[in-house]
Amino acid sequence: MRAVVQRVKSATVSVDKDNIASIGRGVVVFLGVGKEDDTADVEYLVEKIPHLRIFQDEGEKFNLSLMDVGGEIMVVSQFTLFGDCRKGRRPSFTEAADAECARNLYDYFVSRLEGKGLRVQAGRFQAMMMVNLVNDGPVTLLLDSKKTF
Repeated sequence: MRAVVQRVKSATVSVDKDNIASIGRGVVVFLGVGKEDDTADVEYLVEKIPHLRIFQDEGEKFNLSLMDVGGEIMVVSQFTLFGDCRKGRRPSFTEAADAECARNLYDYFVSRLEGKGLRVQAGRFQAMMMVNLVNDGPVTLLLDSKKTF
């Protein structure tokens, strides 16, 4: 499972010009599900992301987590994180999970974050979404549950 985590001042997601989700200060997680992923990958990211110390303290050091600052989290499905561009010019998505598996793990990821007491908003799975965000920093991190050590 791959996640691009961006610290934001705010973010919104729209589908067909309708605003379906919005957050203030927090993080946007673009989440890609691979065909080898399972609930253990979800658990790894659910434990990692809310506790990443990517928010600044009074001394402007990265010492505070999303949990510490009471931030919000927006999750947006993005199978293109499994696009392989090594050959040719068209990405191959053979390592991305099929839609049913990806939807189940995406929904499980969102519910596990909600279970931590976080304010979670989500995009619409398999929809063409317009994501607007104000990247704070910018701070952008890439996490891969298969590369834990």
